[in-house]
Amino acid sequence: MYTVYILKCADGKPYTGCTENLEERLERLERLERHIDGYVPATENRRPVKLVTYIVFNDRYKAFEFEKYLKFGSGRAFLKRHFL
Repeated sequence: MYTVYILKCADGKPYTGCTENLEERLERLERLERHIDGYVPATENRRPVKLVTYIVFNDRYKAFEFEKYLKFGSGRAFLKRHFL
């Protein structure tokens, strides 16, 4: 299972990421903790961050395609309209 997740940063802008192990993320929130603690350069100066939502995919490539879609053009509009 592959998960695309969306964080809302302190500057009001979203951060979109992808992870392979949802169960691990939910149990330990490892990735989110890395964002909160400032270990991810893309969100280091945009803290605090808050988990908005996540979407689960069975196909790795579909997950990464959707993550990429959300980061550009009409995907950003989709993100604002549905999640932020």
